[in-house]
Amino acid sequence: MRLKLEKLQIPSEPDIEALPQDQLIALIKNWRQRLEIYQGIIFKARRQLYGSRSERSGSSTADASAPAQDPPAKRAETTKLPSERYPDAEIQVEEIDFAAPPPCPSCQACMEDSGMTETSEYLDVKPKEYIVVEQRRHKYRCKKCHGAIVTAPAPARVVPGGSYSDEIIVDSTLSKFCDLTPMGRYSQIAARGGLPGLPPQSLIQSSFRLADFVEPISQLIKNETLAAEVLSADETTHRMLEGDAKKGWYLWGFSTPQSCFFECHDTRSGDVSTEVLRKSNCLVLVSDVYSGYGKSLKTINKIRKEEEGRPPIKAAYCNAHARRGFFSGDADSPEISDDAKFMIDRYKKIYKLEAESKGFSPDVILQKRGEMQSHFAAMKDEALKKIPAHSNKSQLGVAYSYFLKNYDGFTLFLSNPNVPIDNNGSERLLRSPVVGRKTWYGTHSPRGAKVAAVHFSIVESCKLNQVNPREYYLDSIDRIHSKKELLTPWQYKEQQQKDKNDTC
Repeated sequence: MRLKLEKLQIPSEPDIEALPQDQLIALIKNWRQRLEIYQGIIFKARRQLYGSRSERSGSSTADASAPAQDPPAKRAETTKLPSERYPDAEIQVEEIDFAAPPPCPSCQACMEDSGMTETSEYLDVKPKEYIVVEQRRHKYRCKKCHGAIVTAPAPARVVPGGSYSDEIIVDSTLSKFCDLTPMGRYSQIAARGGLPGLPPQSLIQSSFRLADFVEPISQLIKNETLAAEVLSADETTHRMLEGDAKKGWYLWGFSTPQSCFFECHDTRSGDVSTEVLRKSNCLVLVSDVYSGYGKSLKTINKIRKEEEGRPPIKAAYCNAHARRGFFSGDADSPEISDDAKFMIDRYKKIYKLEAESKGFSPDVILQKRGEMQSHFAAMKDEALKKIPAHSNKSQLGVAYSYFLKNYDGFTLFLSNPNVPIDNNGSERLLRSPVVGRKTWYGTHSPRGAKVAAVHFSIVESCKLNQVNPREYYLDSIDRIHSKKELLTPWQYKEQQQKDKNDTC
């Protein structure tokens, strides 16, 4: 677009001193509008004269013989203002002005405010504030008989009459179970923020009281998880520092894409998963090939067949575990290295197809998984052909045997779009408890283990649904105080979306 600057007509300057006030105001408004127009024209002209020009030819003139190249990666958007990057942040307007009108650089006359501003933005932070709330509950007396005094009821709190508000209890609890910050470090942070002497032990006890308060929510999450047809399971060690004769406990996690719950037990026995599966409606259990789950499935399927007449639970195994076994072959042996490479390359193609199907309908997922069947068949043939050449104690021998023995479990997901290809999602849910135990070493009592299970169940379910745990905790506490219906994180997310749509 060419700018025809010669056609711009600058109007003559009016006699300002002779104009009445109303016309002077109108004139100022008109000139401000013109100024904005002229600034826009100047900007376009400068961009046309000095802006960058691309020397690349169009796709129609490209060399057809040149090899195809991947499109360049999209550059990060670095030109957004903070208000655009963080639309939910509060905006504070700060007016910057001269202490006194400056002199004109040209004629030294005293300048006046033009009404225009140059606006810029930057991100700021306000340190956390700690305040003491003094409650004064008014008392009423009877002026007639003087027989009674009635005090205004205290607002409901998680710990009635306690030293901490609901907000600070939630804040300290989430610092530990969401941000994995020990209570001692939380107290140190508070001291640097102007509140020295905050006792960590009392904060720990507050998190215990909060766990008791929100335990009905964790039970709702558990019921929601057990109602699903596909259930994932995993477990990890949990250290009991004191309070029990047995030090080696286990944290068990059971999950679906929408929810998860944890239980802490002093055993890794399959009896734990058996008790969970007894109460579940699941038809597929996704796990690693651990004998405890196999024992549970045999027990539960026998009960379902003889007593309840319900369909059996099928075992779907984690392909990530199967693939992992082929990464530790003997690098000095070309034969073993080639054998491992075949299996790894096939799994690479399988996972690529799985990635291409994410976010699509079940029909598309099944179509992509149908393309995987030939890869699994080729891997099975390869394993049957190569396993005689390897010792059953060698890395590849064990990997081949593991793959063939559990082949049906590894391929069960091909026929069910709701079954994941591996158990990585369940393993990721245990990441926070695992990192946490390295931060605070373990729990000091069975009650502490239960508290950890309750809070991790709620926090990790919030993460699964991309729900802010702080907002969810405060909303749930308010619902308990006001005796409203409790919501799981998934239901809370659905309610928030519904309210948003109704508002729009």
